[in-house]
Parts: sequence; C-alpha cells; structure tokens
Amino acid sequence: MTVLALNRPKITLISLNIEAIALGVYLIRDAFGGMIRYYTSIYHLNSLWYLPDFIAVLCLAQFFVHCVLRNRSTLALLVLVQIMLSLVLGYFMLGTMNAAISSFKMMLPVFVGFCFCDSSLGSYRKLLSVIAVTFYLSVIGVFLTKFYLMPWVGYKYESFGAVREAGRLWWAYGGDDQRLMGFAADNTMAAFFILVSFAITSIRKSTTWCLLFGSIAIYATKLTTSKTTMIVLVLYLLLLVFVRMLPERSRFPAIRGIAQWSFAAIFVPFFMIVFASGTAAVPHSTLFSIVDRINNSWQKPFIYMSQLMPVGLVTGCGAGCFNYPQQLFSPLAPFWVPVDNFYIGTYLMFGLPFVAFMVMVFRATFGATDVYKLTLLFVVNLFTITVLNYGPASGLLIIALSFSEVFSRRATSTRGIDAVPIVMRPPVPPLEGFRPDLPAASGSR
Repeated sequence: MTVLALNRPKITLISLNIEAIALGVYLIRDAFGGMIRYYTSIYHLNSLWYLPDFIAVLCLAQFFVHCVLRNRSTLALLVLVQIMLSLVLGYFMLGTMNAAISSFKMMLPVFVGFCFCDSSLGSYRKLLSVIAVTFYLSVIGVFLTKFYLMPWVGYKYESFGAVREAGRLWWAYGGDDQRLMGFAADNTMAAFFILVSFAITSIRKSTTWCLLFGSIAIYATKLTTSKTTMIVLVLYLLLLVFVRMLPERSRFPAIRGIAQWSFAAIFVPFFMIVFASGTAAVPHSTLFSIVDRINNSWQKPFIYMSQLMPVGLVTGCGAGCFNYPQQLFSPLAPFWVPVDNFYIGTYLMFGLPFVAFMVMVFRATFGATDVYKLTLLFVVNLFTITVLNYGPASGLLIIALSFSEVFSRRATSTRGIDAVPIVMRPPVPPLEGFRPDLPAASGSR
C-alpha cells in the first residue's frame, strides 16, 4: 500500500465528482426540458438552460487531466484530437460560426460521460437518487399529458438565432393513440428517459419492484408510441428476470455476454438495407417509419456526402454535419436528412477513425466490471438502431458513459501502455444477486 501511495499520480486539478454534477443537471434539464425551457423563457432566465454546458466544459478539462495525463491513455489523446479536428472540419463544411458553436456544444456531453472511466456509477449514491426520481416523474409526466395539455406544447423559443418549437401533441399513424411527450416535450425522449432511468434504478431493486414498475414503464412507453423504446424495455425486463434466475456465479458473466452480443445490433440497419431497400413505404402503415429509414434516412446522407465531399466517406464530414447544427445553422440545410441511427450518424461525422474507436470499445468490454456500464451498453446499442440520440444532450452523455471503460486505467494497462497503479477503495455493498469486482474512483462520492 505504501508503494501504491508513493506512485499515485499527483494531478488532481478537478475533483472527479464534477462528472456526477454534470450528469445530474443534464438529466434534470433534458428529462423536464419542455417545462424548464418554457419557464426559463417566460421569466427571462434563458441562460440557466446552458448551465449544464458550462459544467461540461470543466469535464473537458477533467477528461484531459484524468484520461490523457493521469491514465496516460494514447487513445484518449487521439479521441480528443480527432474531435477537435472534426469541429474544425465541420466549420468549413457547414460554413457558419453558429453551426461551429452548436457543434462544439453538441459534443460537450461526450466528455462528461468519458469522465466516468475509472468509476462505477453505483458509487454515486446521490446521483442514483436523482436518476430514480427522474424515472418516477417521467412516468407521471407521460400520464399527466394524456389528460392535460401542458402550457409548453407548441411554445417557440430562440437558440443561437434559430427558432425552435416544443413538440406538438399529435397522433400515431393508423390509430387514435396520442404520442404523449411528458415533461420532456418530445415523445421519443420521454420514452428514452423512462427506459434509461428504469434500467439504472432496477439494478439495485428487488425482482418484485422490477416487475411491477417495469410493467408500468412499458405501458408509459406504449403511450408515447415509441416502438423502439418499448421493444428494448421489454427485452431488458425479460433478460433481467432471466439473469436473476441463474446461479449467482453465472450472473455477471451473463450480463457481460449480453452486453457484448448487443454490439451485433450495429449491423441491423445494413441487413435491412440489403434485404428491404426499395420496398414501397405505405403511408399510415405500421412499418412506414422503418421502411422510410431504410430507403431514405440511412442511405441518402451517403449520396449527398458523395456529392458534397467525396473524401468524407472515409474521413467524415466533421462534427455537426447531417446533425442538427446543419439543419438549423448551415447553408447546407437543404441536404440535411434525419439519420435516425447513432452509429451511422457518428460515422458520417468522424469516418473510419470512429470504426477503430468502436473496435477498442468492444475490446474493453472483456475487462469491464461495472454492471451499470454493461447494462447501459445493451440499452443504447438496441435503442440507437432507429434513433440518432444526439439531442437532447443526455442521450449522447449516456452513450459516452457506457463507452467510458475504454479509457480506464485497467484498459490502458491491457493495451501495453505504461501501467498506472490502481488504488482500490473499499467496495460498495454488493448488488442484489451480483458481486462483480467494481472499479473504484479516486475521490469521495
């Protein structure tokens, strides 16, 4: 222990707790985005909306200090350089400063999520309480919007010179079911926050609690009409019960295996394009949205890319392209297409370096010991098949958090880089039915 103490890195400019604060404020802002945007606007407190982004800038510094300098992660340095170069490339591609600023703001949550690299989400007790409350209130919000028209529905606000509007209440094709949006002012995101907050909260809850509130959560997501979210939530609940029925020593390996197999979902859109491309999309039909994605959302961006910037098919066209900065702030807005898939959308921005990064992320799962990150990997890999998930910011943050193990001291050591001693804290109380070796974070929670 004395040797470890002597060799412990001295760089502690920012407490690791800053990422927990950032995640908490992002989650609160986005899960209740409609309500917060409405009231901060009418009371002329618009600057409060950007508070999480200011905290995220500190996390950018934290990422550099902890992952690049302290963990000596070459991958972390390469990722940081790649993102900055892509921001510059995106500026020249999109052509306006507003687009560049919006792209930079869009990427900030990534660094918040990456800062969780050497810690288990389960060690942030107060943050877990915030996430649990978010789950309950998100469900309540969906039920409330079924009976009451919220004041922020249809409310218009200005952001970086562009006028945006809170989601309107509308109806699903082929039925009378309303697409309810809860406090998030967007039906897909209302469902996403229910899914993610339930998945995180359920890990330490009893099976009875999971079945009861999981059923309620499934019904709430059904009211939002987000089919992807409902399917993922049902699969998660079934797998949760299945894993808890296994012998105790087999449970954590099963969780890790499920998370690893979920990466196969990345290839689903490509198989759909091969087997269903050209299929006529019948308006107001159940499969209209997925057929539209196959024919348009997942293919047209590459057609436009080959016209605007052919080399971008390899290098990417820069942060913000084929994303909302291009839609709102660029002269190339006529070429914008809703990509509706995280991996396709991110490849369009970053090109082949993103493929290499994902290979390293997958490799890092073999040494991952955090149940929370493995659980979130499964959730986001399936959820993002039909969702870009760059907005609101919490969506991208959760993805980055699930990938963060790739920058950990454990992963850095296995890649043959100079080892950095790992100082383990006393373990937190074990999860119900799971006893993984949870990685510790420096600093208290």
